[in-house]
Amino acid sequence: MKSKTISIYIAVPPAAVYDFASNPANLPAWVPSFCKSVEFVNGHWVVQSPAGPVVFAFVESNVYGVLDHTVTFSSGLKLTNPMRVVPNDSGSELLFTLFQHEGMSDQQFREDENNVHSDLEALRRILEGKQG
Repeated sequence: MKSKTISIYIAVPPAAVYDFASNPANLPAWVPSFCKSVEFVNGHWVVQSPAGPVVFAFVESNVYGVLDHTVTFSSGLKLTNPMRVVPNDSGSELLFTLFQHEGMSDQQFREDENNVHSDLEALRRILEGKQG
């Protein structure tokens, strides 16, 4: 599969980035391209996405900055998105690897890339604004 890793510097310590980004309740604030709303239902986080409701799950909480998450569509299709926050001087580097899955056109892949970049920028603005 074709892939692209998108990274962004955030002038906030990694623990603060991780704490905010790993809370599914915060998704609507920084992932507006995908998450219109989120609700905890029967032990699962359900995101209202452009594709309809999806189940969203991060990997277990960890000290390594791993924010990998799985999105399960109503069709049963599961997509795992690798995501990490790592130290970068006094701030953080946030990395998201995007894959061009089977059936995804080059145009859709470019649109997803633009959406991820925009969402990561939104997260940066939120977190850096909290520090200011």
